Amino acid sequence: MAFRGPKVRLWRWRRNPLRRRSDAVEAWVVLGAWLFTVLAGVVAGLTAARTVEHGLARERVEWGRVQGHLIEEARGAPDQRTGPSGDLVWGKVSWSAPDGTERTGQVRVVEGSPADTPVEVWTDRRGRLVSEPATASEARLRASLIGCLVGLSAAAVPLVGGRLLCGRLERRRLDQWDTAWARFDPRGDRRKG
Repeated sequence: MAFRGPKVRLWRWRRNPLRRRSDAVEAWVVLGAWLFTVLAGVVAGLTAARTVEHGLARERVEWGRVQGHLIEEARGAPDQRTGPSGDLVWGKVSWSAPDGTERTGQVRVVEGSPADTPVEVWTDRRGRLVSEPATASEARLRASLIGCLVGLSAAAVPLVGGRLLCGRLERRRLDQWDTAWARFDPRGDRRKG
């Protein structure tokens, strides 16, 4: 095991005769990459969460329940052993849009419901069939999850970019070491003796 001396913090920022220009550049690149990573992640995550939550709140306001009725009996796959089980199946439903036109669509209803059974459906302002909107707590959870995913994705871009740039600086530094070593040992013989 090799002996390592005490770790010197922030050595790239201190005056040191062994510090190269590339060390200082790398220090600034690392600092900038971390700052942009945090900033991009937080801003993108908060913006996405706010946008999603606002959209879901708008749906809760604009979408509403409308009374419709089944056009035909709701039949599911026949089960000879148990008969009607109370499971939900797709049924054809009719309802009136806000402009007075009659609309039809398919929604989940209790299996075996007869024709003309009243059914509540959710529609948008134009009378198109939509799913039930998310509650306020569901909207917060969904917005938080999407915000976290977007924030992590946005934070990955400057982080990866900074790592790539540091790798390139490292390769350049190694090339400079090879050039300096070639001047010191022109024969290319790095062995002693």
